[in-house]
Amino acid sequence: MIAEIFSVGTEILLGEILDSNAKYIASELASFGIDVYYKTSVGDNRDRMLNAIKIAYERADIIIATGGLGPTDDDLTKEIFATYFNKKLVIDDKSMENIKKYFKDPSKMPISNIKQAEVPEGCEVLINDNGLASGCIIRENGKIAIILPGPPKECVPMFKDKVRPVLKTLTNKTLVSKSLNIYGIGESRASEIIKDLMLCSKNPTIAPYADNNQMRFRLTASGANKSEAENILMPIVDKLYSIFGDYIYGEDEDTLESVLVNTLIEQNYTIATAESCTGGLLASTIIDIQGASKVFLNGVVSYSNESKIYELDVKEEDLEKYGAVSETVAIQMAEGIKNKSKSNIGIATTGIAGPTGATIEKPVGLVYIAIAIGDETICKEYLFKGNRKKIREYTVVTCIGELLNLLKN
Repeated sequence: MIAEIFSVGTEILLGEILDSNAKYIASELASFGIDVYYKTSVGDNRDRMLNAIKIAYERADIIIATGGLGPTDDDLTKEIFATYFNKKLVIDDKSMENIKKYFKDPSKMPISNIKQAEVPEGCEVLINDNGLASGCIIRENGKIAIILPGPPKECVPMFKDKVRPVLKTLTNKTLVSKSLNIYGIGESRASEIIKDLMLCSKNPTIAPYADNNQMRFRLTASGANKSEAENILMPIVDKLYSIFGDYIYGEDEDTLESVLVNTLIEQNYTIATAESCTGGLLASTIIDIQGASKVFLNGVVSYSNESKIYELDVKEEDLEKYGAVSETVAIQMAEGIKNKSKSNIGIATTGIAGPTGATIEKPVGLVYIAIAIGDETICKEYLFKGNRKKIREYTVVTCIGELLNLLKN
């Protein structure tokens, strides 16, 4: 099977939103052994959309479209696919009920919302459990269209719950996938280490992915059934564990922060954070994880020197002598938050995220991370590349990764 990902919306072409749906769907299709050779982005224009669909079906069996299911006149996706397949749009009763339940008084529902209950006749309707617009699946003349809403919070759950079971019926073989999540070694280096293995391993396939100072290998094996596929997969999984060892911090849906929180719980540790350049992003990332309340005690954003002095007991003379972005201050911040919160671990960040405030001695991207754990405090200097947002994100990932390594060892 060959699929084409079809992203609808002028806002995508203008760069106003990031097309994260396409990335997610491409990864999911790969796990089913469904090839994707092209990804199309098209604006909200009838003629261009219809022409793009015609071109896509010349080279693909399946189109998975996202976006253009709203209530306005320029939301055209279901209408244009109905035109292509020569079908009428009809109102689906269950979709209408789903829309009405979002309104306290259904009688005051805007007439425009009725459009979101319209679907091509004869299609399989995908009720939206997280929004108003229903998706649908059209099967006609050996071609399939899977039409999904654009907002990722609606698209992703609908794909997981309602599209994945359909895709399973389209492949003759059972596919099993596993991701090995890695911190502390870059994608290029990790891929170089197993270059020969990646080239010669066709079943399972090994695909590297990089994201925000982390990476993962996704392995996918196919077999006549799940047991056979797993038997093919696991020897390569074991081999990668033997190669990368402690660089592998988790599998599949594990994240650095989820593994950190679970490790802290297991080891009965508590943590507090003191942040300057990251501005609360570290604390926020940790407390996003369920169960963080068992381990996270306190977080201080000490952006000014005065805050560092009064909130964290940083010495004023050391701020004047070494500056806020220094190893000395980072250590005092970590120890200060640990002592004041009475936690087992204090972790601190101070740096220059830019684009201003840098000097030759202290360039943009210079960051100090200090971790006070037990009677010991460890501080490291980093020089991250990127814009302000990226530097802050890299700092948070590094904080969590380095602390996790300390706890493991």
